[in-house]
Amino acid sequence: MGAVVYFAYHTVEGDRGVLAYVRMKNEILEAELQLAKVSTERQALEHRVLLLRPDHLDPDMLEERARIMLNMGRDDEVVVFGGGQGH
Repeated sequence: MGAVVYFAYHTVEGDRGVLAYVRMKNEILEAELQLAKVSTERQALEHRVLLLRPDHLDPDMLEERARIMLNMGRDDEVVVFGGGQGH
């Protein structure tokens, strides 16, 4: 009886038991969700970088980056600071 209790306990609670398996599956799911989020952000950033390459320069993107870097705007524009993309 003692051996049955011992093995039953370690089947559920042990390092390779059922609860450890469930915890590991949850950690894997969280890591996969984080990976998907980071991959999406990376694709968006890669697209923005592509628009600034000399052989594929997008004038609107260039103007946007210049305004941000130089902190400038036109006289007839109204600038609204807030939310945005963390700039």
